[in-house]
Amino acid sequence: MTTILELRGVRAAYGAIEVLHGVDLSVEAGRVVALLGPNGAGKSTTLKVASGLLAPTGGQLRVAGRDVTGVSADALARVGVCTIPEGRGIFPNLTVRENLLMATYGGGRLEDIEESAYRRFPRLAERRGQLAGTMSGGEQQMLSLARALASDPAILLLDEMSMGLAPRIVSELYEQVARIAADGVSVLVIEQFARTVLGVADWAVVMSHGVVQASGPAAQIGEDVLADAYLGHRD
Repeated sequence: MTTILELRGVRAAYGAIEVLHGVDLSVEAGRVVALLGPNGAGKSTTLKVASGLLAPTGGQLRVAGRDVTGVSADALARVGVCTIPEGRGIFPNLTVRENLLMATYGGGRLEDIEESAYRRFPRLAERRGQLAGTMSGGEQQMLSLARALASDPAILLLDEMSMGLAPRIVSELYEQVARIAADGVSVLVIEQFARTVLGVADWAVVMSHGVVQASGPAAQIGEDVLADAYLGHRD
């Protein structure tokens, strides 16, 4: 199976403070990989490296087998790396339709983008003339996903998609993430709340203190592994 994204021995720092200490991580085509761990584990820094927002101080970043270490976020976006940041990354003062119109600057037709968005998220069709900032958090997250998919990405990087949302809405969004992966788009998702994402993930990577503590099939990540990462080692 093709590996879309790979971090090999990645180190990263903010000034003199190193926060990633040799991270190995890979995402295969059409797979959902959950990046888990408590606050301060290094998850967001790993995502910044993967998206080109932070250059690693050591190691290697590869996309579809190509070494892209140190390449800018704009350049990575052009080869199919699409990030949905924490906070959703929409234009709150534009309508749903206008947000989707902004996605046409990547070359797609508005009619095609709207058709795909409304088919995947029928609620957006009902809100097409509404200012995005006045919608619910879940609807805004749907719009973020729809805009991201309009760029025909090879991989989506999702940062804390469940933040501030009701459990029912989160479950609905993760069902869509599973469908997106089934359509062939790889997904790397940061999630602080492990059980939220393990049900749809194919693979899980558990981080703590800037290192990968455990990784494996999501269904095999046990409570003891999660407890060690989130609560510290238990006797």
